[in-house]
Amino acid sequence: MTVRARRSELATPASNDWMFTTAIESGADLVFLDLEDATLPSEREAARGKVITALRELDWGTTVRAIRMNGIDTHWAYGDVIEVVTGAREALDIIIVPKVRSARDVWWVDVLLTQLEEQLGLSKRIGLEVLIEETEGLQNVDEIARASDRLEAIIFGAGDFSASQGARVDTNFDPLIDFPGDFWGYARARVVVAARAAGVDAIDAPFPNYRDPQAYGVAADRAGAMGYAGKWAIHPSQVEIANTAFSPTAEEIAHARKVVAAYHAAETSGRGASALDGMLVDAAHLRHADNITRRADLFGL
Repeated sequence: MTVRARRSELATPASNDWMFTTAIESGADLVFLDLEDATLPSEREAARGKVITALRELDWGTTVRAIRMNGIDTHWAYGDVIEVVTGAREALDIIIVPKVRSARDVWWVDVLLTQLEEQLGLSKRIGLEVLIEETEGLQNVDEIARASDRLEAIIFGAGDFSASQGARVDTNFDPLIDFPGDFWGYARARVVVAARAAGVDAIDAPFPNYRDPQAYGVAADRAGAMGYAGKWAIHPSQVEIANTAFSPTAEEIAHARKVVAAYHAAETSGRGASALDGMLVDAAHLRHADNITRRADLFGL
């Protein structure tokens, strides 16, 4: 699997080409041009051409270039893949597959991509991210997470998931009543455990209320504490908040490097554990420190 930064994944309607440059310059790790829910059904086929032009002609810098295709149960799905991949070729990094219910859904896109890459003679493989936004998808998330070696991330989509579950929520997908704890705690835990077990990233749900940056920051911090690698952004103003929330702080990085040094010093002297600042340091702490230092290196911190 290609290892990528995906602290922030910014959604942009594929039909609104005047928004593309602003999205690319937002600082998001990944920008996806959305051919699905953010584009009117009547405009989805025409939007493919705008997507191809943007992928090939705009300066994306280091930003990961992605699209969200339509679900495989729609008549747009095969056209999204064939037309965009044929037109964009190596200028496309990731396809996000929505409303995945089973491993078979991922397999369908994987096979189609494999045939296209061979036919077109592409020099690199296109990665996949999948959305868990149906109750059936959550039930099958372990199999979905291992369905393809193209899979790089699993995204929890609270919006459609709340409808699938029949939950009573507001337009920010929060419960309509005072609810103790995280309303989506079970679903979030299922997704992140399945993703980590399969060696792929977990990405947290979008937060529609972009006028409340503090609440978005809290949601991002909590997802990061659970092990999520990043969060969707639906507005450029959310990008910097996500990038900060999912990056280790300077203090965390410095402490992690001290933990690594203390553990290796103990190992050299024939001990399996040591002490640092009055706390035990053993192999479990080394794994935590390794997570932090790897993320710091990935983000250039």
